[in-house]
Amino acid sequence: MSHPLDIASTINREPLRAFQWAVFLLCFATTLFDGFDTQAIAYTGPAIVAAFGLKAGDLAPILIAGTLGMTIGAMTLGLVGDRIGRRPALLGGVLLFSVASLLTAFATGTGQILVLRFIAGLGMGGCTPVLLALAAEYGPARHRGAIMTGVLLGLPAGAMLGGLLAARMMPVIGWQGVFVVGGAAPLALLVVLYLALPESLQYLVSKQRITSTKQVHAILRRLLSAEPPSNVSFQIHETTTRASVGALFREGNARNTIAIWAVYFFNWIAWFMFLSWLPTVLKASGLSVEQAPMGTVVVNAVFILCAIPLSILLPRISPRRILIVLLTFGIAIAIGLANSGTAWNLVFVLAGAAGLGIGGQQIVLNYLVVGAYPTSLRATATGWAIGMGRVGAILGSAIGGTFLGIGGPNGFYLTLAVPLLAALLAVVVIRTNQQAIDPNLAVAH
Repeated sequence: MSHPLDIASTINREPLRAFQWAVFLLCFATTLFDGFDTQAIAYTGPAIVAAFGLKAGDLAPILIAGTLGMTIGAMTLGLVGDRIGRRPALLGGVLLFSVASLLTAFATGTGQILVLRFIAGLGMGGCTPVLLALAAEYGPARHRGAIMTGVLLGLPAGAMLGGLLAARMMPVIGWQGVFVVGGAAPLALLVVLYLALPESLQYLVSKQRITSTKQVHAILRRLLSAEPPSNVSFQIHETTTRASVGALFREGNARNTIAIWAVYFFNWIAWFMFLSWLPTVLKASGLSVEQAPMGTVVVNAVFILCAIPLSILLPRISPRRILIVLLTFGIAIAIGLANSGTAWNLVFVLAGAAGLGIGGQQIVLNYLVVGAYPTSLRATATGWAIGMGRVGAILGSAIGGTFLGIGGPNGFYLTLAVPLLAALLAVVVIRTNQQAIDPNLAVAH
């Protein structure tokens, strides 16, 4: 007689062990290099413009190619992760962006750089939904918010590290050297990932194959305090659905899918419009050229400082409630900035608060998807939601200058409230399976 063992309940019940910490560390290392390579073109852009005799505006197609690649990568590699596994999808994503970045160092024309940045974007954008699903499925519900946030903080950390290193490296090794480091380092990580990264337990159980069962036994021996019985049977209390984009609109998922896509899209419009144009808006308000970039520094610093405390709340409070509070706060900040004039202390306080009120949703949204979809659709759902967010990011970055030109700084700030309000209305529509996030909250919510 077989003894049933529920994987999610087992992970929730057991303490975190070294094996799980190793998985989280590998996911963080991946996002660290991902963040470095994502911003590599920003570090090297002026040097590339000089090297190829370009105008500053000629760099725009290269920037767009990378962002477009990340959008498509998030939508497609997440689906691959649900179809063939988190591990092979993540390995493929790292291989794509590391090789493309390395080859960029040897490009002889901007056309080659454009194509390579698109390919790198496919890998960089695709890794995020896959590693989020993997980290979430190895983390107990009580720590899942902090785990996912900690993994994602590798992106801004990699970007900041890259900026510091590029400032020191480029005078010595040139812009090509930045891409050599950005390609060679994740290639070395790829070897470690191949040797040490396990497949998701929940994914393996959902496949119900003999080889999968053997892998589950091997992994459980590293997770449990006692050896699992030889006649144990594994289960996950979820409906198993073949991963596809269409499945996101079937079996009661359509409402959540449309609403979640809308939240990502509108929130990322506001966030990237704010981030991309803040220095320009501050300069237009009367701040000096030297001081204007400090607005972006303040925003990102507050975002990073608030990320971990916010993540600790996620398993304890409904993500919908947190999003409603944050979006309402963000709208209030936008209105406050529109009426702050040149009171610079107030402007910088409100700009910093926007790191939470407009950017904090980035932390909550990824966690929200975990509770809204089953394991078999999780990476696909995350990838497409992030893809929709990236479309919003492109739009927000593009339209900011138009609204600044029409309404000045005050009109720009007020415009931010419009997509935030649209995102707030979409949040109200979402219905999540809170038990998928934390079984202990099923009754409370």
